Amino acid sequence: MKLKGVVHVLIVKRYCSTKTWQRPFKPSYWYNPGSEPLTPMTTGQLVELAADKWGDKEALVSMHQKHRLTFKQVCEKADQLAGGLLDLGVKRGDRLGIWGPNSSEWYLTQMAAARAGLVLVNINPAYQTPELLYCLNKVGVKALIAAERFKSQDYHQMVQNIAPELMSSQPGKLESKAVPTLRSLIFISEQNLPGAFRFDDILGGAKAESIGQIRQMQDDIQPDEGCNIQFTSGTTGNPKATLLSHHNIVNNSLTIGKGLGYHLQEHRICLQAPFFHCFGNVVGVLSAMHYGATIVIPGASFKAEESLSSIDQEKCTIVYGTPTMYVDLVRAVDRIKPSLTSLQAALSTGSHCSQQLFEQMLDKLKVERVCSVYGLTETSPVVFQTHMSDTREQTTTTLGHSLAHLEVKIVDADGKMVPLGTPGELYVRGYSTMLCYWGDEDKTKEAIGQDGWFKTGDQFVLQEDGLGRVVGRLKDMIIRGGENIFPKEIEDFLQTHPDILEAQVFGIADERLGEEVCAAVRVTEGSTISQSDLKAYCKGKISHFKVPRYLMAVSEFPKTTSGKIQKFKLKEMLENKLGISK
Repeated sequence: MKLKGVVHVLIVKRYCSTKTWQRPFKPSYWYNPGSEPLTPMTTGQLVELAADKWGDKEALVSMHQKHRLTFKQVCEKADQLAGGLLDLGVKRGDRLGIWGPNSSEWYLTQMAAARAGLVLVNINPAYQTPELLYCLNKVGVKALIAAERFKSQDYHQMVQNIAPELMSSQPGKLESKAVPTLRSLIFISEQNLPGAFRFDDILGGAKAESIGQIRQMQDDIQPDEGCNIQFTSGTTGNPKATLLSHHNIVNNSLTIGKGLGYHLQEHRICLQAPFFHCFGNVVGVLSAMHYGATIVIPGASFKAEESLSSIDQEKCTIVYGTPTMYVDLVRAVDRIKPSLTSLQAALSTGSHCSQQLFEQMLDKLKVERVCSVYGLTETSPVVFQTHMSDTREQTTTTLGHSLAHLEVKIVDADGKMVPLGTPGELYVRGYSTMLCYWGDEDKTKEAIGQDGWFKTGDQFVLQEDGLGRVVGRLKDMIIRGGENIFPKEIEDFLQTHPDILEAQVFGIADERLGEEVCAAVRVTEGSTISQSDLKAYCKGKISHFKVPRYLMAVSEFPKTTSGKIQKFKLKEMLENKLGISK
């Protein structure tokens, strides 16, 4: 038997070294096995581990609330809140909604849900009453923790509009025809609102035996259990409810943090991204927890001036944000002139961040490096990430390499791999793929094949060195006179114009060419740009067929409630302006 084993190894080595593998066709496929194994730890166990390891070090600083929590306090308060939820009759596997802007209460709710084995349901704070109703019923939320109000929205009144029975109900005993699963409302408020508990009362009123029960549950909760539901914000139709497991988000955040160098030095993170989104609660909160980094939240929602002030006051070493946030941040630097002496790096979601904006971030924010992460809610979220060892050119023009333990491939319309360097749809396979779309078996099967590959819907290019570049969304591709045009390439170019802050490129129908290229732009204050100006700027720099035929200046882009720009609305605006009938 031993001899057979040796012969087998020799045969394999010889086969792998033959010229059969040196084909001219090099498929767009990459697998990063990683240097460390995945962890079977749950989110709740991570909270406890961080408390043991980091103790009295600050875990969270909420600037607008003047709250500071250490890792030890986070674990203690999370168990108190989790115990209080058990006392309300919430059980393992139940869905707990959280609805509100960034706050210490939101942060603690995320940890408490994990400790209690609940499925946390992240609800966008900008959602209006119909959207809230859809989310509550889609996943069967049993208890809802909510802010009292946010901006112009009165959350208690909005829930009352859905469930008028709230006004005559005892707290914890709601029976609503419109939301049959919802029993308990918990408001982050100093007032005793009708039909609802106060957050602080649940936090401080847990029975000792319930807290003890929470601590005993930690080894019983399994990493493959669902722990978080996030609603994907499509440009049309109702959002899908993405169910993620402990294994998904714990391992994704662990890998991200190491890629950012959190294991090499202490970091303080200015987190501008909202907690309800994967970027905020996985890339931000959980990555920090693995490595003892401090999360600093400047305000309930993004304001550039608050962020810059928080960076200086709290000596933040890295800032997280979206491209639009960085556009505003760069502009605000000139107005308030912060010192930014502690800031070392800036992290952005990479899919729509142009090289021009990256260069401005390096210059204005005085950072040593910019970093990108690319991913989707369904991939927990990060698939590609730039690393500390990447060159300036690599970090400003690519999304880096795929994360450890993930397979990626680029395919054509028939699902066949294209050659390296050729655009196609990005597929991903590995530990980070969501469990399912809650209550949508058909949509889950559409997204995840029987072979386990998740179809991202993003147009990608994989280089020979394994670095990835996003080209755009498949559905956004413009076909003009037989030419396939990817809007992101044109958007990145237009944003090199000194007067253009942001650009969105899309197509509208054309009788002769099939589609024409159009651009909507947001310009600097006091500036104007005409079609002839744009045409002159493009001449000799991009192909003639990529030059936008139509130009529309806007003060703001229409967006979904989670901040994604809605190109279909821009298209409608331009068609109305041109008098084009559908």
